[in-house]
Amino acid sequence: MSLRFKLLLVALSTLALPWVGWQFVGQIEALLRQGQEQSLLASARVLAKAIQGRGFEPPPPGPALYVQRARTRIVVDGYGDDWASLRPFAQALGPAGDARKLQAILARGEDGLYLFADVRDATRTRADPSDPRAAISDHLTLVLVRGGGTRRYLLGSAAPGAFDAPALGNGEGLPDRVSGMVQEDGSGYRIELRLPRGIEPDHIGIGVYDAAQPTTDAPEPRALIAYDAAAAHALQSLVPEHARVRILDTDSWLIADAGHLHVADTAHAALGGWLGDLLYRRVIAPVFSGSAALAGDAPRIDAPEVWQALSGVPATSWRATDQDGVVVLAAAIPLQAGTDTHGVLLLEQASRALPLFANRALLDLAGATLAALLIAGAVLLLFGVSLSLRIRRLRNAAERAVRTSGRVDGPLPLVNAPDELGDLARSFGRLIDEVGTYTDYLRTLAAKLSHELNTPLAIVKSSLDNLEHHELPSAARPYLARARDGAERLGTIVRAMSESGRVERAIAAADAEDFDMCALVGGCAESYRALAAPRVLKIEVPAAPIPFHGAPDLIAQALDKLFDNACSFTPQDGWIAVSLVPHGEGVTIRVANAGPLLPATMQDRLFDSLVSMRERGARSGETPHLGLGLYVVRLVAELHRGSAAACNLAGGEGVEFTLKLTGMPRRPLVG
Repeated sequence: MSLRFKLLLVALSTLALPWVGWQFVGQIEALLRQGQEQSLLASARVLAKAIQGRGFEPPPPGPALYVQRARTRIVVDGYGDDWASLRPFAQALGPAGDARKLQAILARGEDGLYLFADVRDATRTRADPSDPRAAISDHLTLVLVRGGGTRRYLLGSAAPGAFDAPALGNGEGLPDRVSGMVQEDGSGYRIELRLPRGIEPDHIGIGVYDAAQPTTDAPEPRALIAYDAAAAHALQSLVPEHARVRILDTDSWLIADAGHLHVADTAHAALGGWLGDLLYRRVIAPVFSGSAALAGDAPRIDAPEVWQALSGVPATSWRATDQDGVVVLAAAIPLQAGTDTHGVLLLEQASRALPLFANRALLDLAGATLAALLIAGAVLLLFGVSLSLRIRRLRNAAERAVRTSGRVDGPLPLVNAPDELGDLARSFGRLIDEVGTYTDYLRTLAAKLSHELNTPLAIVKSSLDNLEHHELPSAARPYLARARDGAERLGTIVRAMSESGRVERAIAAADAEDFDMCALVGGCAESYRALAAPRVLKIEVPAAPIPFHGAPDLIAQALDKLFDNACSFTPQDGWIAVSLVPHGEGVTIRVANAGPLLPATMQDRLFDSLVSMRERGARSGETPHLGLGLYVVRLVAELHRGSAAACNLAGGEGVEFTLKLTGMPRRPLVG
């Protein structure tokens, strides 16, 4: 993993800043919500006291029948098409074991009170209300109570259609007969009727009698409750702006309401549009606990907030709306008379202020965090690039020092830097100085040793010459010969050591000239045939001349060194190949031979001074090798602005030495 990538990861750690900010904004928003909830609960309590102070009391607890408001004209025909919008709020009035066997709906229209009853009964025993068998046939029992009077009616028919049910019992102000329509199908029957305005009861009881499962339970008269328009009008002046208040009875039926939740769109642009809505609903406040039942205008509100308030515990909730950027806070408190709960006051308030504040805070935080992230990322990236470049400069200088045997071309970079890289550069500098001093010592060691060994070697030789002029036992003559042979070999080594220094100076002072490289390489290669025998010598040289500017004697000397090296390691039945290939800027000379492969660790060190792979010369009496031949080849290559390399052949059958030469620079003529 690179240093820049690591710094990039460090820069990405700043992404924790927006997360912390998001948590902070969320907590602030939660605190604001709690504050608004407490404020709305306090407003609801004040509003409840104001309503009760004006004399309004919700209906008392107990069983009741809710009279809905007829939205359309109702036709008494026994069909439920006119009741489609009201049927979801039908009341179950069946027997205790099957309350949904009878479902009834009451609605008040302009011309009276309408009743629609739906009975589930798959078996039918029919009789008209005036038939004596009506009491033991399938029928509905309708009980009307007004003042102190009560009348009972048996609603049924011998066939689908109209019916006329006479009253049973006495009751002033109640009708003597009730007329309506009956329709039936395979699942049961439906009864629809209308009580004219002026004779409406204040309590109604409805019961079902099934001839297949007869019961003797009499229907319980229930009080009629309905929407109170006068109370709603009185509430209108008490409702705050962008708020709605609803009063519900103990069964969550709507008694009165006032106000509306619509908020003007003038502030929506400042909110941030759809982006602000998305941020608030998905990031800041992703969960709204409010029930969807609170959003409509239903006559009965079946919501957890209402039931909690009916249990005596105030409740609050939040919900989103279809209007962009608007949230609604609902507060439900119980309406109590003494210790009894008579109803619920539900106060709702719509607002953009909370989302607006939270979105602005989040957007400002996001902008500031993005700017900080970009600045931090840019600074870390620039720092990483600068640090990487400085480290690479130091690495390149160290590599150049190693390649040039401890010599540094110019001063080491970063040595004056006051930071840790400066300390590292100074340490590298001291190390390279030590290596350079030791390398210079090794480079001059051969000349020093040759100078120091010449005098004792001359003494040994003169002593051996003097011994030859004296009479020695025949047994001592072989030892004298061996001593002279050793002295000769020591002399060869001393001359070779002194020659290395002269070669470096000679190469550095060589003069360049123009010549034909093909003729030089071809001539040298042909002269090697006799020396290579019995080995096979392959020569590949272009026929066309190749002009070249350099030192031909030095190139020939380098070629001799390469051939001598190849001949030393090639077996008698092997082969040697010499080739010349021109390239765009110069030429490439290749000398390959069959034989042992080069160790991987030695391929880059073969051309250094005093490095040799030969071990048999000192043991077999051959000319000693001090590792200077390939060193001379490298010096010749560098003089001609080239390089020398060695590698194993791809097939593993031998070794190839490559000498790439560009040419010596031309010196300007001095007039």
